[in-house]
Amino acid sequence: MLYNTKGFTETTVDLFDLLFIALLLASMVTLTAAAISGLGGRRRRARGLLRGWSIGAAIYLAIVVVVSLATPRRVLRVGDPQCSDDWCLAVEDVQRTPLNSAVSYAVTLRLFSRAQRRAQREKGVSVYLLDARGRRYDPLPDASEVPLDILLQPQESVTAKRVFRLPADAGEAGLVVDHGSGFPGCLVIGENTWFHRPAVVQLDGGRRPA
Repeated sequence: MLYNTKGFTETTVDLFDLLFIALLLASMVTLTAAAISGLGGRRRRARGLLRGWSIGAAIYLAIVVVVSLATPRRVLRVGDPQCSDDWCLAVEDVQRTPLNSAVSYAVTLRLFSRAQRRAQREKGVSVYLLDARGRRYDPLPDASEVPLDILLQPQESVTAKRVFRLPADAGEAGLVVDHGSGFPGCLVIGENTWFHRPAVVQLDGGRRPA
């Protein structure tokens, strides 16, 4: 097996989200206090606050990088949900059709919200396939399909279909949900995708995606 099924649980990631929010608030308070001290002529205190903040930020960023490097790729099956807060996506069905020199994958996705009161939307989300050699394949363009960033009402569920075309020698394909790597997700422990491979949903049998 080329990748491991173990990884951070959703509860663990939620705890890291809360930790990031707490540290972000603490940073805002510290930097504000440093600015006030500097403007008030207490430069030694301002430098001390900035020095402490810099050391803490460097340690936290080092932890983010180390955890990212040490986290094995998670392998999911069809039907397993992937959630970001109360927004979730799951592969509901896969239709694999051999063609002359290619193979077509028609993937049905279920988008649903676990929220009780507020509408949910995941901006910047996209999906793509990886083959056994680690090559990436984006879905075929289709303006009529449901967008993945559709606004979901509380407890609402919708389906969206994406069609991919891969070469016949691609081997097993896996689907990856890309939430983007911008701020602030790249700074959350366990969610940084710059230094480790993202989770993949196995779509069929055979050789594993790289």
